[in-house]
Amino acid sequence: MRKVFQAELQHVGEELIQIATLVKEALERASNAFLETDIQEAEEVISNDARIDFMQNELDERSIDILALQGPVASDLRMIVGALRMSSSLERMGDLARHVAQVARMRYPAPVLPDSITPIFTEIIELDKKIIDCVIALLETRELSHAQDIAKHKVRINELHVEVFNRMAADDWDHPAQTTVDVTLASRYLERFGDHGVSVARKVTYLVTGDWNAVPQSL
Repeated sequence: MRKVFQAELQHVGEELIQIATLVKEALERASNAFLETDIQEAEEVISNDARIDFMQNELDERSIDILALQGPVASDLRMIVGALRMSSSLERMGDLARHVAQVARMRYPAPVLPDSITPIFTEIIELDKKIIDCVIALLETRELSHAQDIAKHKVRINELHVEVFNRMAADDWDHPAQTTVDVTLASRYLERFGDHGVSVARKVTYLVTGDWNAVPQSL
């Protein structure tokens, strides 16, 4: 029975990695749609989000079954509860990638961003890509240096998020209201994407250490 239980736990971990990999693909495609005005990529992200949702539901049902049938204790219980919480964060990251793609689709064939602010978003997106790469590596290896990298990337995203709003508040911002709304929403979606990566990093750090006090405040 113990071997079966451990196999089930391992499967839950593998499913988390699979979901995170789908989120990575969603972000890559959404960013192409957003920066390159690619309607096909936008449509793919929007339609494929249902797969992420389905996998999250499957993982959650599996985890609940383990809780009900196996009666795990201590570290095993932390693993299952942590998996439930991490799957929710990953699913939300997929939703945020979909929201970015929807903004691109809504404005097609026009670009979403003014040229003057595109470099800021390009950097934010690259940092979000690094975060999801670190999330996958963290789930695969439990090496906590990846969690520290996630925190570092999120600090920079926060700075860029503020810079977006500074640009829109400047006297020379003369773009229409719809552009201002789109830029505001897109910046928030991409900033929140990083937040959920931090949330996963916090959960894994706790699973590895077994102590919330060991989770750095930066996470």
